[in-house]
Amino acid sequence: MALWRRTNLRRKLAARREKLVAKYGEVIAEKIIARKVWQGMTSEQLIESWGQPEDLDEKVLKAKTKEIWKYGCNGKNRYRQRVYVENNEVVGWQSQ
Repeated sequence: MALWRRTNLRRKLAARREKLVAKYGEVIAEKIIARKVWQGMTSEQLIESWGQPEDLDEKVLKAKTKEIWKYGCNGKNRYRQRVYVENNEVVGWQSQ
């Protein structure tokens, strides 16, 4: 049973990697699989890497949309990671 689970997990990981490489290319796919965040990363890539945020603050201005994506809740409005996104592109992040 344990061997089947490991084989199944490997198959799922290989399929995910293949899908990401087809969509974004080798370099970006490897960053996403390694759960990295970088400047210029799209919102879609951030979701692929870290998943949906636990909370999101959004501010819509005339020329741009600013968002703070929050991950790792550890208290009321306290989060371990915050990712700053402008116009669907990562511009910075903060870890606590």
